[in-house]
Amino acid sequence: MDFPYYPINDFGPAMKGLVIGSLGIFHVFLAQFAIGGGMLMCYFQWLSQTGRCAPARQFVDGFFRFLVLVSFIMGAVTGVGMWFTSIQISPRTIGMMVDEFHWIWAVEWTFFCLEIVAGYCFYRYGTRLDDSARMTLLVLYAVAAWGSLFWINGILSWQLTPGIWLETHTIQDGFFNPSFWPSLLYRTLVSMAIAALVACVVINVMPGLDRSTRSVLINRAAHFLLPMIFMPVLGVWYLMSWPEDSRAWVTGGSPAMSMFLAIGVGSSLLVGAYATIGIWWGKLYINGATATLLCALAMAATAGGEFVREGARKPYTVREVLYSNSILPSEVARLRQSGSVTNDPFPLQNAADYPTQQLQLGAKVFRFQCSICHTMRGVNGLVELTGHWSDDQRRLMIAQLQHTKPFMPPFSGSAVELESLVQLIGWETAGRPKGATEASLDPEILERIQTWLDEAGTAQGSRNPQK
Repeated sequence: MDFPYYPINDFGPAMKGLVIGSLGIFHVFLAQFAIGGGMLMCYFQWLSQTGRCAPARQFVDGFFRFLVLVSFIMGAVTGVGMWFTSIQISPRTIGMMVDEFHWIWAVEWTFFCLEIVAGYCFYRYGTRLDDSARMTLLVLYAVAAWGSLFWINGILSWQLTPGIWLETHTIQDGFFNPSFWPSLLYRTLVSMAIAALVACVVINVMPGLDRSTRSVLINRAAHFLLPMIFMPVLGVWYLMSWPEDSRAWVTGGSPAMSMFLAIGVGSSLLVGAYATIGIWWGKLYINGATATLLCALAMAATAGGEFVREGARKPYTVREVLYSNSILPSEVARLRQSGSVTNDPFPLQNAADYPTQQLQLGAKVFRFQCSICHTMRGVNGLVELTGHWSDDQRRLMIAQLQHTKPFMPPFSGSAVELESLVQLIGWETAGRPKGATEASLDPEILERIQTWLDEAGTAQGSRNPQK
């Protein structure tokens, strides 16, 4: 096995998974705004050229400038940031996704290029073109943006529900996986809703519009919020497409994921209720502050949904294929024998801070097996989580990790490495005493650890917390 981890960066008190997750949520929100924005522009262009809404053309021109500046610039920056952080944090996952779906990625990139070209052409020349040419460019932009979602959705949903791809390993079975269609339709409705909410903000800040004109435009934009009534059905369909154990995590098995599911569902219900009852049915006028608050709720719904989608895969980044720490399930047994960091060629940062070889070994084991989801002191820190445990408790819990904490992968190292990790946590908990000396490797302790490792086995434990 080539060493599958490249410790390029350390994010201090913020765990690596939190960094990529936070960036991903922001990027997803922007991307969905761009997708829904294209559809919304086509709708308002149609209203303009058919004479159904006189100020619609003015809105299209003003809104598209905002869409280009926000989604093209910020979306591009966060998109590059996603790739940059991904290859630092989980290069093996990205490598597997590219290896399995490289032609899908290539097709998605052609759609993205078309989206950029059509968008900038409209931005540059839209005000000079006739209605037919304007609509052509907007349709090209909207189709390309949604097409990009189509192709990306297949790859992302494959990570959670690879389905029969696990047996066939064919690209079509991986791409059109069990959660592909519910996820695609759900994200489409979310994109439309986000675009409508952002439109309400933009309408309130556009110069030269009186209150009655703004009210007309807001009520027209609210039409893109109406499909939210189908989101509960699509959400249930999407959830039911997950494996039973993944559903169990979010429906009570994991308090954190249940909480974020409640945030996502609650925020969506609030936005949907206000949009349906207040804006569309009640024809209420909403000012910029209210529209911004609704956008914030939409962001909260996006954050909750993305957290749940990512968390439901644990302890995998690709279900049943690759653990979150970049170790294959088939490699665990061998690493138990050879040691997980025996072939680690990368030096420790600030190695001199660790006064003994045992602590240095423990730091390497932590960096490889734990640091994707934990810090030593900080977010999800091991000192805070295990500081009140005795050494024997730490040894037992880590040795049987996939059973005691089934959302975590099995410990994939030797007994010596496990003991080194235990000693590292104890040293950190004690405040990093400078006078630390090399701890002896008591054969009885190592034998006990090995017994616990053998009892745990190398297979992942039951991921259903209700079993």
